[in-house]
Amino acid sequence: MAVDWFGYGYAALITIGGIVGYVKAGSVMSLVAGLMFGIAAFVGAHQMSKNDKDIWVSLGTCGSLTALMGVRFLSSWKIMPAGLMAGARQGYFIFPVYFFDILCVFFFF
Repeated sequence: MAVDWFGYGYAALITIGGIVGYVKAGSVMSLVAGLMFGIAAFVGAHQMSKNDKDIWVSLGTCGSLTALMGVRFLSSWKIMPAGLMAGARQGYFIFPVYFFDILCVFFFF
């Protein structure tokens, strides 16, 4: 099985974003959400690395985070952090590793 490096990178981006939000703004909610979504994305990437058909955790994480950050971006029109996070997962699909991941683009965004 191929290692889902893009998924691991996305999980690291989410986690680091939550930590940066806490350090810069003192937002405990950013820290908690970043850690929760980061861990979920890491678990999804790990499952997809073991079995490329096991997409459900990754799909649920990317879909909910894309929807949440997409709504935040549309209400504020600020690139950081909502636009970046909504677009980061879209950038992942420019180079789709798995066929089923493409569903997330059409289904959730």
